[in-house]
Amino acid sequence: MSVEVESEDVIRLILQFFKENNLNESLEALQQETSVTVNTIENREAFIQDITDGKWDTVLKDIINLNIAPRKLIDLYEQVVIELCEMRELSAARTLLRQTEPMYLMKQRQPERYLRLEHLLSRSYFDPKEIYSDGLTKEKRRQIIAQALSTEVTVVAPSRLMTLLGECATWQQHQGLLSPDGKFDVFRGAAETQKAENDSPAFNLYSTIKFPGTKTYAECAAFSPNGQYLVTGSVDGFIEIWNHMTGKLRKDLKYQSDENLMAMDNSVICLAFSRDSELLVSGSTDGKIAVWKVQSGVCQRRFSPAHSQGVTSVSFNKDGSQLLSGSYDQTVKLHELRSGKLLKEFRGHTSFVNTVLLSQDNTKVFSGSSDGSIKVWDVTDASCLFTFPPSLSNPTAAVQSMMAVPKALDEISVCTKSAVLHIVSSEGKSLKTFSGSSDFVSLAMSPQGELVYGVSEDSKLSCFDKKSGALVNSSKISDNELIGVISHPFSNILAVYDEEGHIYLLNNA
Repeated sequence: MSVEVESEDVIRLILQFFKENNLNESLEALQQETSVTVNTIENREAFIQDITDGKWDTVLKDIINLNIAPRKLIDLYEQVVIELCEMRELSAARTLLRQTEPMYLMKQRQPERYLRLEHLLSRSYFDPKEIYSDGLTKEKRRQIIAQALSTEVTVVAPSRLMTLLGECATWQQHQGLLSPDGKFDVFRGAAETQKAENDSPAFNLYSTIKFPGTKTYAECAAFSPNGQYLVTGSVDGFIEIWNHMTGKLRKDLKYQSDENLMAMDNSVICLAFSRDSELLVSGSTDGKIAVWKVQSGVCQRRFSPAHSQGVTSVSFNKDGSQLLSGSYDQTVKLHELRSGKLLKEFRGHTSFVNTVLLSQDNTKVFSGSSDGSIKVWDVTDASCLFTFPPSLSNPTAAVQSMMAVPKALDEISVCTKSAVLHIVSSEGKSLKTFSGSSDFVSLAMSPQGELVYGVSEDSKLSCFDKKSGALVNSSKISDNELIGVISHPFSNILAVYDEEGHIYLLNNA
Protein backbone atom coordinates (compact mmCIF):
# COMPACT_ATOMS: atom_id res chain seq x y z
CA MET A 1 0.00 0.00 0.00
CA SER A 2 1.46 3.36 -1.05
CA VAL A 3 0.98 6.70 0.70
CA GLU A 4 -0.26 9.60 -1.42
CA VAL A 5 1.22 12.99 -0.51
CA GLU A 6 -0.59 16.12 -1.65
CA SER A 7 1.57 18.66 -3.47
CA GLU A 8 0.15 21.48 -1.32
CA ASP A 9 1.37 19.69 1.81
CA VAL A 10 4.88 19.55 0.36
CA ILE A 11 4.72 23.28 -0.37
CA ARG A 12 3.58 23.96 3.21
CA LEU A 13 6.57 22.02 4.54
CA ILE A 14 8.87 24.23 2.47
CA LEU A 15 7.04 27.38 3.57
CA GLN A 16 7.45 26.41 7.21
CA PHE A 17 11.16 25.84 6.61
CA PHE A 18 11.46 29.29 4.99
CA LYS A 19 9.57 30.90 7.87
CA GLU A 20 11.64 29.24 10.61
CA ASN A 21 14.89 30.22 8.89
CA ASN A 22 13.83 33.83 8.25
CA LEU A 23 13.89 33.39 4.46
CA ASN A 24 11.07 35.90 4.17
CA GLU A 25 11.54 36.88 0.52
CA SER A 26 11.51 33.22 -0.54
CA LEU A 27 8.48 32.63 1.67
CA GLU A 28 6.53 35.47 0.13
CA ALA A 29 7.51 34.52 -3.43
CA LEU A 30 6.46 30.89 -3.00
CA GLN A 31 3.15 31.89 -1.41
CA GLN A 32 2.37 34.29 -4.23
CA GLU A 33 3.29 31.81 -6.94
CA THR A 34 1.39 28.85 -5.47
CA SER A 35 -1.42 30.61 -3.53
CA VAL A 36 -0.61 28.20 -0.69
CA THR A 37 -0.06 29.46 2.85
CA VAL A 38 1.34 27.75 5.92
CA ASN A 39 -1.62 28.75 8.12
CA THR A 40 -0.08 27.06 11.11
CA ILE A 41 1.25 28.04 14.52
CA GLU A 42 3.52 26.10 16.82
CA ASN A 43 1.47 26.59 20.03
CA ARG A 44 -2.23 27.52 20.09
CA GLU A 45 -2.27 28.20 23.85
CA ALA A 46 0.63 30.61 23.57
CA PHE A 47 -1.03 32.31 20.59
CA ILE A 48 -4.27 32.80 22.56
CA GLN A 49 -2.36 34.00 25.61
CA ASP A 50 -0.47 36.59 23.57
CA ILE A 51 -3.80 38.01 22.34
CA THR A 52 -5.39 38.08 25.79
CA ASP A 53 -2.25 39.73 27.19
CA GLY A 54 -2.25 42.32 24.39
CA LYS A 55 1.22 41.39 23.06
CA TRP A 56 0.32 42.84 19.71
CA ASP A 57 3.83 42.98 18.25
CA THR A 58 4.10 39.18 18.65
CA VAL A 59 0.55 38.55 17.45
CA LEU A 60 0.89 40.66 14.30
CA LYS A 61 4.15 38.91 13.46
CA ASP A 62 2.51 35.48 13.91
CA ILE A 63 -0.46 36.20 11.65
CA ILE A 64 1.41 37.88 8.81
CA ASN A 65 1.64 34.61 6.85
CA LEU A 66 -1.64 33.05 8.01
CA ASN A 67 -4.76 32.78 5.91
CA ILE A 68 -7.40 34.30 8.21
CA ALA A 69 -10.92 35.42 7.30
CA PRO A 70 -10.94 39.19 6.54
CA ARG A 71 -13.76 39.82 9.05
CA LYS A 72 -11.70 38.44 11.92
CA LEU A 73 -8.60 40.32 10.83
CA ILE A 74 -10.59 43.55 10.84
CA ASP A 75 -11.71 42.89 14.43
CA LEU A 76 -8.10 42.22 15.46
CA TYR A 77 -6.61 45.31 13.81
CA GLU A 78 -9.40 47.49 15.15
CA GLN A 79 -8.62 46.36 18.68
CA VAL A 80 -4.92 47.03 18.22
CA VAL A 81 -5.62 50.55 16.92
CA ILE A 82 -7.92 51.23 19.89
CA GLU A 83 -5.33 50.11 22.42
CA LEU A 84 -2.57 52.11 20.74
CA CYS A 85 -4.80 55.18 21.05
CA GLU A 86 -5.35 54.37 24.72
CA MET A 87 -1.57 54.29 25.23
CA ARG A 88 -1.33 57.53 23.20
CA GLU A 89 0.84 55.79 20.61
CA LEU A 90 -0.95 57.82 17.99
CA SER A 91 1.69 57.61 15.27
CA ALA A 92 1.71 53.80 15.35
CA ALA A 93 -2.09 53.72 15.51
CA ARG A 94 -2.33 56.05 12.49
CA THR A 95 0.09 53.89 10.46
CA LEU A 96 -1.84 50.73 11.28
CA LEU A 97 -5.16 52.36 10.43
CA ARG A 98 -4.16 53.89 7.14
CA GLN A 99 -1.55 51.51 5.72
CA THR A 100 -2.80 47.96 6.39
CA GLU A 101 -5.04 45.83 4.23
CA PRO A 102 -7.60 44.89 6.94
CA MET A 103 -8.18 48.56 7.74
CA TYR A 104 -8.50 49.35 4.03
CA LEU A 105 -11.18 46.66 3.80
CA MET A 106 -12.98 48.18 6.79
CA LYS A 107 -12.94 51.58 5.07
CA GLN A 108 -14.47 50.05 1.94
CA ARG A 109 -17.04 47.83 3.62
CA GLN A 110 -17.84 49.64 6.87
CA PRO A 111 -17.01 53.32 6.39
CA GLU A 112 -18.81 54.46 9.56
CA ARG A 113 -16.80 52.04 11.68
CA TYR A 114 -13.61 53.29 10.05
CA LEU A 115 -14.51 56.96 10.66
CA ARG A 116 -15.06 56.14 14.31
CA LEU A 117 -11.42 55.12 14.55
CA GLU A 118 -10.30 58.26 12.70
CA HIS A 119 -12.21 60.38 15.22
CA LEU A 120 -10.60 58.45 18.06
CA LEU A 121 -7.18 59.37 16.69
CA SER A 122 -8.05 63.08 16.58
CA ARG A 123 -9.20 63.27 20.19
CA SER A 124 -6.95 64.52 22.96
CA TYR A 125 -8.41 62.05 25.48
CA PHE A 126 -9.45 58.38 25.68
CA ASP A 127 -12.66 57.28 27.38
CA PRO A 128 -13.11 53.44 27.62
CA LYS A 129 -16.84 53.87 28.25
CA GLU A 130 -17.25 55.39 24.80
CA ILE A 131 -15.32 52.56 23.18
CA TYR A 132 -16.62 49.50 25.01
CA SER A 133 -20.37 49.17 25.42
CA ASP A 134 -22.92 46.51 26.38
CA GLY A 135 -20.83 45.39 29.32
CA LEU A 136 -17.69 44.72 27.25
CA THR A 137 -14.25 45.51 28.56
CA LYS A 138 -10.84 45.51 26.94
CA GLU A 139 -10.09 42.12 28.46
CA LYS A 140 -13.38 40.56 27.29
CA ARG A 141 -12.85 41.98 23.81
CA ARG A 142 -9.40 40.40 23.66
CA GLN A 143 -10.83 37.02 24.71
CA ILE A 144 -13.50 37.16 21.98
CA ILE A 145 -10.86 37.94 19.34
CA ALA A 146 -8.52 35.21 20.66
CA GLN A 147 -11.28 32.61 20.50
CA ALA A 148 -12.24 33.63 16.97
CA LEU A 149 -8.66 33.52 15.69
CA SER A 150 -7.81 30.22 17.39
CA THR A 151 -10.29 28.42 15.12
CA GLU A 152 -8.56 29.82 12.02
CA VAL A 153 -5.16 28.26 12.59
CA THR A 154 -3.68 24.76 12.84
CA VAL A 155 -1.04 23.71 15.31
CA VAL A 156 1.98 22.06 13.68
CA ALA A 157 5.19 20.98 15.38
CA PRO A 158 8.28 22.94 14.37
CA SER A 159 10.79 21.75 11.75
CA ARG A 160 8.41 19.28 10.10
CA LEU A 161 10.47 19.04 6.90
CA MET A 162 13.68 18.13 8.72
CA THR A 163 11.81 15.77 11.04
CA LEU A 164 10.23 13.88 8.14
CA LEU A 165 13.55 13.61 6.29
CA GLY A 166 15.16 12.29 9.45
CA GLU A 167 12.38 9.74 9.95
CA CYS A 168 12.75 8.58 6.34
CA ALA A 169 16.49 8.08 6.79
CA THR A 170 15.89 6.21 10.06
CA TRP A 171 13.35 3.93 8.35
CA GLN A 172 15.85 3.20 5.57
CA GLN A 173 18.43 2.32 8.19
CA HIS A 174 15.99 -0.10 9.84
CA GLN A 175 15.31 -1.63 6.43
CA GLY A 176 19.02 -2.13 5.85
CA LEU A 177 19.09 0.39 2.98
CA LEU A 178 21.45 2.74 4.81
CA SER A 179 24.31 1.87 7.09
CA PRO A 180 23.72 3.24 10.64
CA ASP A 181 26.89 5.34 10.59
CA GLY A 182 26.83 6.25 6.89
CA LYS A 183 26.15 9.65 5.39
CA PHE A 184 23.07 10.19 3.21
CA ASP A 185 22.78 12.69 0.36
CA VAL A 186 19.17 13.89 0.76
CA PHE A 187 19.18 15.84 -2.49
CA ARG A 188 20.39 12.93 -4.65
CA GLY A 189 18.56 10.33 -2.58
CA ALA A 190 21.72 8.28 -2.32
CA ALA A 191 23.88 6.95 0.43
CA GLU A 192 27.56 7.63 0.69
CA THR A 193 29.49 4.96 -1.16
CA GLN A 194 30.06 2.13 1.26
CA LYS A 195 33.62 1.09 1.94
CA ALA A 196 34.45 -2.52 1.26
CA GLU A 197 34.99 -4.71 4.28
CA ASN A 198 38.10 -6.76 4.79
CA ASP A 199 37.49 -10.16 3.23
CA SER A 200 36.23 -12.89 5.49
CA PRO A 201 34.55 -16.22 4.55
CA ALA A 202 30.74 -15.93 4.50
CA PHE A 203 29.19 -19.19 5.69
CA ASN A 204 26.70 -18.02 8.32
CA LEU A 205 23.10 -18.39 7.08
CA TYR A 206 21.23 -15.34 8.40
CA SER A 207 18.14 -15.29 6.18
CA THR A 208 16.37 -17.34 3.52
CA ILE A 209 14.08 -16.08 0.78
CA LYS A 210 11.51 -18.60 -0.45
CA PHE A 211 9.63 -18.03 -3.68
CA PRO A 212 5.91 -18.85 -3.43
CA GLY A 213 4.65 -22.08 -4.94
CA THR A 214 6.60 -25.10 -6.06
CA LYS A 215 7.36 -24.27 -9.68
CA THR A 216 9.06 -20.89 -9.48
CA TYR A 217 12.69 -20.21 -8.64
CA ALA A 218 15.47 -17.75 -9.41
CA GLU A 219 17.35 -18.47 -12.63
CA CYS A 220 19.73 -15.56 -12.02
CA ALA A 221 20.56 -12.89 -9.45
CA ALA A 222 22.73 -9.80 -9.07
CA PHE A 223 23.80 -7.24 -6.49
CA SER A 224 23.88 -3.61 -7.61
CA PRO A 225 27.29 -1.88 -7.68
CA ASN A 226 26.19 0.49 -4.88
CA GLY A 227 25.23 -2.48 -2.71
CA GLN A 228 21.63 -1.30 -2.23
CA TYR A 229 19.77 -3.84 -4.37
CA LEU A 230 19.56 -7.60 -4.62
CA VAL A 231 17.66 -8.50 -7.77
CA THR A 232 16.43 -11.88 -8.98
CA GLY A 233 15.10 -13.05 -12.33
CA SER A 234 12.76 -16.00 -12.12
CA VAL A 235 11.74 -18.88 -14.32
CA ASP A 236 8.24 -17.38 -14.63
CA GLY A 237 9.59 -14.10 -16.02
CA PHE A 238 9.35 -11.86 -12.94
CA ILE A 239 12.14 -9.53 -11.83
CA GLU A 240 12.12 -8.70 -8.13
CA ILE A 241 14.27 -6.48 -5.92
CA TRP A 242 14.96 -7.57 -2.37
CA ASN A 243 16.35 -6.15 0.85
CA HIS A 244 19.40 -8.34 1.36
CA MET A 245 19.51 -7.49 5.07
CA THR A 246 16.01 -8.71 5.89
CA GLY A 247 15.23 -11.06 3.02
CA LYS A 248 12.05 -9.10 2.31
CA LEU A 249 10.77 -7.66 -0.96
CA ARG A 250 11.64 -3.96 -1.28
CA LYS A 251 8.27 -2.28 -0.70
CA ASP A 252 9.85 1.18 -0.68
CA LEU A 253 9.84 0.84 -4.47
CA LYS A 254 6.29 1.91 -5.29
CA TYR A 255 5.80 -0.42 -8.22
CA GLN A 256 6.66 -3.40 -6.04
CA SER A 257 4.38 -2.27 -3.20
CA ASP A 258 1.61 -1.97 -5.83
CA GLU A 259 2.48 -5.52 -7.02
CA ASN A 260 3.34 -4.15 -10.45
CA LEU A 261 6.59 -6.06 -10.87
CA MET A 262 9.06 -5.80 -13.72
CA ALA A 263 8.48 -8.82 -15.94
CA MET A 264 9.36 -10.45 -19.25
CA ASP A 265 7.35 -12.89 -21.36
CA ASN A 266 9.67 -15.84 -20.73
CA SER A 267 12.19 -17.02 -18.16
CA VAL A 268 14.73 -14.38 -17.12
CA ILE A 269 18.16 -16.02 -17.27
CA CYS A 270 20.58 -13.07 -16.94
CA LEU A 271 20.71 -9.72 -15.19
CA ALA A 272 23.18 -6.85 -14.86
CA PHE A 273 23.23 -3.32 -13.42
CA SER A 274 24.70 -0.17 -14.88
CA ARG A 275 27.69 1.17 -12.98
CA ASP A 276 25.59 3.89 -11.28
CA SER A 277 23.01 1.25 -10.21
CA GLU A 278 20.19 3.26 -11.84
CA LEU A 279 19.54 0.88 -14.76
CA LEU A 280 18.97 -2.87 -14.84
CA VAL A 281 19.18 -5.04 -17.94
CA SER A 282 17.51 -8.44 -18.22
CA GLY A 283 17.70 -11.18 -20.85
CA SER A 284 15.22 -13.99 -21.42
CA THR A 285 15.01 -17.40 -23.06
CA ASP A 286 13.13 -16.03 -26.09
CA GLY A 287 16.10 -13.86 -27.13
CA LYS A 288 14.72 -10.56 -25.82
CA ILE A 289 16.47 -7.91 -23.75
CA ALA A 290 14.83 -5.24 -21.59
CA VAL A 291 16.39 -2.26 -19.84
CA TRP A 292 14.63 -1.00 -16.70
CA LYS A 293 14.83 2.08 -14.51
CA VAL A 294 15.30 0.65 -11.04
CA GLN A 295 13.58 3.43 -9.09
CA SER A 296 10.40 3.48 -11.19
CA GLY A 297 10.29 -0.03 -12.67
CA VAL A 298 9.69 1.53 -16.10
CA CYS A 299 11.09 -0.27 -19.14
CA GLN A 300 13.34 2.23 -20.92
CA ARG A 301 14.32 0.08 -23.90
CA ARG A 302 13.41 -3.30 -25.37
CA PHE A 303 15.38 -5.31 -27.91
CA SER A 304 12.79 -7.71 -29.35
CA PRO A 305 14.50 -9.90 -30.16
CA ALA A 306 18.16 -9.17 -29.63
CA HIS A 307 19.13 -12.76 -30.49
CA SER A 308 17.50 -15.68 -32.28
CA GLN A 309 17.81 -17.81 -29.13
CA GLY A 310 18.00 -17.21 -25.37
CA VAL A 311 20.13 -14.38 -24.00
CA THR A 312 22.55 -15.95 -21.52
CA SER A 313 24.64 -12.99 -20.39
CA VAL A 314 24.40 -9.18 -20.42
CA SER A 315 26.67 -6.33 -19.38
CA PHE A 316 26.72 -2.51 -19.57
CA ASN A 317 29.76 -0.59 -20.73
CA LYS A 318 31.38 1.89 -18.34
CA ASP A 319 29.11 4.88 -19.01
CA GLY A 320 25.91 2.86 -19.53
CA SER A 321 25.50 3.92 -23.16
CA GLN A 322 26.09 0.47 -24.66
CA LEU A 323 25.00 -3.06 -23.90
CA LEU A 324 26.86 -6.33 -24.47
CA SER A 325 24.98 -9.62 -24.80
CA GLY A 326 25.75 -13.28 -25.39
CA SER A 327 23.37 -15.99 -26.50
CA TYR A 328 22.62 -19.63 -27.12
CA ASP A 329 22.75 -18.62 -30.82
CA GLN A 330 26.58 -18.64 -30.49
CA THR A 331 26.94 -14.88 -31.04
CA VAL A 332 27.98 -11.86 -29.02
CA LYS A 333 26.42 -8.48 -29.80
CA LEU A 334 27.04 -4.88 -28.82
CA HIS A 335 23.97 -2.62 -28.80
CA GLU A 336 23.51 1.13 -28.46
CA LEU A 337 21.08 1.83 -25.65
CA ARG A 338 19.72 5.19 -26.82
CA SER A 339 18.85 4.15 -30.39
CA GLY A 340 18.49 0.42 -29.90
CA LYS A 341 20.78 -0.17 -32.88
CA LEU A 342 23.14 -3.10 -33.24
CA LEU A 343 26.69 -1.70 -33.23
CA LYS A 344 28.82 -4.83 -33.52
CA GLU A 345 28.37 -8.58 -33.87
CA PHE A 346 31.07 -11.03 -32.84
CA ARG A 347 30.94 -14.46 -34.48
CA GLY A 348 33.27 -17.40 -34.07
CA HIS A 349 32.11 -19.66 -31.24
CA THR A 350 30.90 -23.12 -32.21
CA SER A 351 28.51 -23.59 -29.26
CA PHE A 352 26.46 -21.60 -26.77
CA VAL A 353 27.93 -18.33 -25.51
CA ASN A 354 27.33 -18.53 -21.76
CA THR A 355 29.10 -15.45 -20.43
CA VAL A 356 30.35 -12.09 -21.72
CA LEU A 357 32.51 -9.37 -20.22
CA LEU A 358 33.84 -5.97 -21.27
CA SER A 359 37.39 -5.01 -20.38
CA GLN A 360 37.65 -2.14 -17.90
CA ASP A 361 38.84 0.23 -20.62
CA ASN A 362 35.99 -0.88 -22.94
CA THR A 363 38.39 -1.78 -25.75
CA LYS A 364 38.00 -5.58 -25.57
CA VAL A 365 35.18 -8.09 -25.26
CA PHE A 366 35.63 -11.44 -23.53
CA SER A 367 33.23 -14.28 -24.28
CA GLY A 368 33.06 -17.76 -22.76
CA SER A 369 31.37 -20.65 -24.54
CA SER A 370 30.26 -24.24 -24.16
CA ASP A 371 32.86 -25.01 -26.84
CA GLY A 372 35.43 -24.72 -24.02
CA SER A 373 37.06 -21.50 -25.17
CA ILE A 374 37.32 -17.88 -24.17
CA LYS A 375 37.60 -15.48 -27.09
CA VAL A 376 39.00 -11.97 -26.83
CA TRP A 377 37.58 -9.50 -29.36
CA ASP A 378 38.50 -6.01 -30.53
CA VAL A 379 35.53 -3.70 -29.90
CA THR A 380 36.50 -1.41 -32.77
CA ASP A 381 36.29 -3.86 -35.69
CA ALA A 382 34.78 -6.98 -34.01
CA SER A 383 37.84 -9.04 -34.93
CA CYS A 384 38.92 -11.94 -32.74
CA LEU A 385 42.31 -11.11 -31.22
CA PHE A 386 42.95 -14.56 -29.79
CA THR A 387 41.28 -17.65 -28.34
CA PHE A 388 42.32 -19.77 -25.37
CA PRO A 389 40.93 -22.54 -23.16
CA PRO A 390 40.98 -21.54 -19.48
CA SER A 391 41.67 -25.17 -18.57
CA LEU A 392 44.71 -26.64 -20.31
CA SER A 393 44.06 -30.02 -18.69
CA ASN A 394 40.42 -30.07 -19.82
CA PRO A 395 40.22 -27.76 -22.87
CA THR A 396 36.70 -28.87 -23.87
CA ALA A 397 35.08 -28.08 -20.50
CA ALA A 398 32.27 -25.57 -21.06
CA VAL A 399 32.96 -22.05 -19.82
CA GLN A 400 29.93 -21.31 -17.65
CA SER A 401 30.71 -17.94 -16.09
CA MET A 402 33.50 -15.41 -15.63
CA MET A 403 33.99 -12.12 -13.87
CA ALA A 404 36.66 -9.50 -13.36
CA VAL A 405 38.74 -9.97 -10.23
CA PRO A 406 38.35 -7.00 -7.82
CA LYS A 407 41.50 -4.92 -7.30
CA ALA A 408 43.24 -6.70 -10.21
CA LEU A 409 42.99 -4.92 -13.56
CA ASP A 410 44.05 -7.75 -15.83
CA GLU A 411 42.70 -10.83 -14.05
CA ILE A 412 39.54 -12.81 -14.74
CA SER A 413 38.01 -15.56 -12.62
CA VAL A 414 36.48 -18.39 -14.63
CA CYS A 415 34.08 -21.22 -13.83
CA THR A 416 34.17 -24.19 -16.21
CA LYS A 417 32.03 -27.32 -16.11
CA SER A 418 34.65 -29.14 -14.07
CA ALA A 419 35.82 -29.47 -10.49
CA VAL A 420 38.32 -26.65 -11.01
CA LEU A 421 37.95 -22.86 -10.86
CA HIS A 422 40.51 -20.67 -12.64
CA ILE A 423 42.13 -17.25 -12.48
CA VAL A 424 43.50 -16.22 -15.87
CA SER A 425 45.10 -13.07 -17.20
CA SER A 426 43.46 -10.94 -19.87
CA GLU A 427 46.13 -12.31 -22.22
CA GLY A 428 45.00 -15.88 -21.61
CA LYS A 429 47.70 -16.99 -19.19
CA SER A 430 46.65 -19.37 -16.39
CA LEU A 431 47.49 -17.77 -13.02
CA LYS A 432 45.83 -19.97 -10.39
CA THR A 433 43.50 -22.96 -10.08
CA PHE A 434 41.22 -24.08 -7.26
CA SER A 435 40.08 -27.71 -6.99
CA GLY A 436 36.77 -28.80 -5.50
CA SER A 437 34.94 -32.06 -4.85
CA SER A 438 32.48 -31.85 -7.75
CA ASP A 439 31.84 -29.91 -10.95
CA PHE A 440 31.29 -26.22 -10.29
CA VAL A 441 28.23 -24.41 -11.67
CA SER A 442 28.97 -20.79 -10.65
CA LEU A 443 31.55 -18.59 -8.94
CA ALA A 444 31.85 -15.28 -7.10
CA MET A 445 34.63 -13.08 -5.70
CA SER A 446 34.86 -11.42 -2.28
CA PRO A 447 34.81 -7.57 -2.15
CA GLN A 448 38.60 -7.21 -1.95
CA GLY A 449 39.25 -10.07 -4.38
CA GLU A 450 41.13 -12.18 -1.83
CA LEU A 451 38.59 -15.04 -1.71
CA VAL A 452 37.12 -17.14 -4.51
CA TYR A 453 33.73 -18.80 -3.98
CA GLY A 454 32.23 -21.61 -6.03
CA VAL A 455 29.00 -23.62 -5.81
CA SER A 456 29.09 -27.13 -7.18
CA GLU A 457 26.78 -29.91 -8.34
CA ASP A 458 26.97 -31.62 -4.94
CA SER A 459 25.21 -28.54 -3.47
CA LYS A 460 28.33 -27.34 -1.67
CA LEU A 461 29.68 -23.83 -1.29
CA SER A 462 33.47 -23.73 -1.34
CA CYS A 463 35.78 -20.84 -0.46
CA PHE A 464 39.40 -20.61 -1.60
CA ASP A 465 42.24 -18.27 -0.76
CA LYS A 466 43.11 -16.56 -4.05
CA LYS A 467 46.76 -16.04 -3.22
CA SER A 468 47.60 -19.56 -2.02
CA GLY A 469 44.88 -21.52 -3.80
CA ALA A 470 44.07 -23.34 -0.55
CA LEU A 471 40.55 -24.39 0.40
CA VAL A 472 39.41 -22.16 3.30
CA ASN A 473 36.01 -23.73 3.93
CA SER A 474 33.40 -25.92 2.27
CA SER A 475 29.84 -26.57 3.38
CA LYS A 476 26.69 -28.12 1.97
CA ILE A 477 24.16 -25.33 1.57
CA SER A 478 21.05 -27.21 0.43
CA ASP A 479 19.62 -30.62 -0.30
CA ASN A 480 18.58 -29.24 -3.68
CA GLU A 481 20.59 -28.53 -6.81
CA LEU A 482 22.30 -25.13 -6.62
CA ILE A 483 22.05 -22.77 -9.57
CA GLY A 484 24.31 -19.84 -8.73
CA VAL A 485 26.13 -17.65 -6.23
CA ILE A 486 26.72 -13.89 -6.14
CA SER A 487 28.71 -11.69 -3.77
CA HIS A 488 27.89 -8.25 -2.31
CA PRO A 489 30.28 -5.56 -3.65
CA PHE A 490 31.26 -4.19 -0.21
CA SER A 491 30.18 -6.62 2.51
CA ASN A 492 30.99 -10.23 3.22
CA ILE A 493 27.54 -11.33 2.09
CA LEU A 494 26.66 -14.07 -0.40
CA ALA A 495 23.39 -15.02 -2.04
CA VAL A 496 23.16 -18.66 -3.14
CA TYR A 497 20.05 -19.84 -4.99
CA ASP A 498 18.69 -23.31 -5.78
CA GLU A 499 16.18 -24.96 -8.09
CA GLU A 500 13.50 -25.22 -5.38
CA GLY A 501 12.98 -21.47 -5.02
CA HIS A 502 15.32 -20.72 -2.12
CA ILE A 503 17.80 -17.88 -1.88
CA TYR A 504 20.23 -18.42 0.98
CA LEU A 505 21.77 -15.24 2.39
CA LEU A 506 25.06 -15.78 4.18
CA ASN A 507 27.48 -13.51 6.02
CA ASN A 508 30.67 -13.84 8.03
CA ALA A 509 29.08 -13.47 11.48
